[in-house]
Amino acid sequence: MNRTSCTFLSHKFFPPNPPDAHLPSMSAVDLEKCDTLLDDSRTKLGGCTTASYISQDRTELSRASTVTPSLDDVYPDGGLNAWITVFGAFLALLCTFGQLTSFGTFQSWYAEHQLQHLSPSTISWIGSLQLWVFFFSGGFVGRLFDAYGPHVLMILGTVILVVSTMITSICTEYYQYILCQGVLFGLGVGLLFYPSLAAISTHFRKYRATALGIAMAGSGVGGVIYPIMFRRLFVTCGFAWGVRISGFIGLALCIAATFMISSRLANSRPKASEPWLDLKHLKDITFMLLVIGSVFVSLGLFVPNFYIVSYATEHNLSPSLAFTVLAVLNGGGILGRLAPPCLSDALGRFNLLIPSAFLAGLCTLVFWSFAKTTAEIMLYAILYGFFSGAFNALIIPCIAQISDIREIGVRIGILYSIISFPSLCGGPAAGELLKLQHGSYEGMIAFSGAAVAFGSLFMLWSRLRISSKFLVAL
Repeated sequence: MNRTSCTFLSHKFFPPNPPDAHLPSMSAVDLEKCDTLLDDSRTKLGGCTTASYISQDRTELSRASTVTPSLDDVYPDGGLNAWITVFGAFLALLCTFGQLTSFGTFQSWYAEHQLQHLSPSTISWIGSLQLWVFFFSGGFVGRLFDAYGPHVLMILGTVILVVSTMITSICTEYYQYILCQGVLFGLGVGLLFYPSLAAISTHFRKYRATALGIAMAGSGVGGVIYPIMFRRLFVTCGFAWGVRISGFIGLALCIAATFMISSRLANSRPKASEPWLDLKHLKDITFMLLVIGSVFVSLGLFVPNFYIVSYATEHNLSPSLAFTVLAVLNGGGILGRLAPPCLSDALGRFNLLIPSAFLAGLCTLVFWSFAKTTAEIMLYAILYGFFSGAFNALIIPCIAQISDIREIGVRIGILYSIISFPSLCGGPAAGELLKLQHGSYEGMIAFSGAAVAFGSLFMLWSRLRISSKFLVAL
């Protein structure tokens, strides 16, 4: 058959996507059947070599059409609902993960004001607890998302996020900041972050990394806005009202995000006999190598976010310019969360995740170690922000790529639950190194960069288990 015949038959048996507004929600079982049947049929039909294959596929697809929609129906890869979900996730991440990555602002402010009697290592436990609770909640939130969808979780997350922010504004003691800004705020972020990204994965397949990258860019935008906003509000309105204003902003954005986000996976409540964290996933070596790599990366990944402001201040940058360095770092993350994910849909997600993680570690070892002037510190902030942002945006598409759609939420949760522990230890460990070296940042910088670069090697190992051919888009 000629090329024209193949094209005609392709359109006949696989019609263009209908508007996603008319597509029904799919159960996990239907999704799996659709993937298997359609992939087998397309494999046969793709060559267009014999009439018998076409006849068999016509019968098979006709029978399938009465049972389950086509693969394109399941993953519309676009449409109004899909892109509204992406924008909703963008807003949710702007005021949650974007604010969380701006903790360096609070680290520096507390060291100069409310908690000036405490060491930087002790203060950093507040931010580390945020990360730990946020990450550790992933396993439970992912399972709840698979069972109940995004809306219930996001409503609860909005309430917790806003309440924790308002209470933080009136805190005076260290333990109060630990409970409110550390534990409660981290839980609120988790209840908003995971459902937002998991919902996107049900709308996209071919362009999943691009869609997730756009949503993740919201955290970069928030990371630019919040350090500058907090610093200005703290000076003009005072700490209490500055934090309250951020709470009201978060309330408005989270409400809008909750209304915008939708999932195409029909809710299926788990059976009572099913474990909350199924250990069968830990037997998948490819998945576990990716997790182990992420453990080492997360041990050092957030150290610059915690200490770049104090580092800049130590090197004679003005307080306002030092806070701008953190905004620049997060600003580099915006491009890192957009460009690499878009390219990864064509070049391969693993192919860009691995060099992004390695270069993030290398930047810290090389550029931060020798950054002394304002220009050098800014250059490091931009480069590190780009590569660390790319890692944050690509890790979830890589998890989704090696997972069944029914298990994406659970596996994302398992990943973040496990890396919650090194994330908890990374900031305080860096602070202890700073203390042991009497204010020298060299040991902390070496620790952060080496951990991130070493983690990328396990991710390379995971990729090689899938395919040893480097030119394959994977």
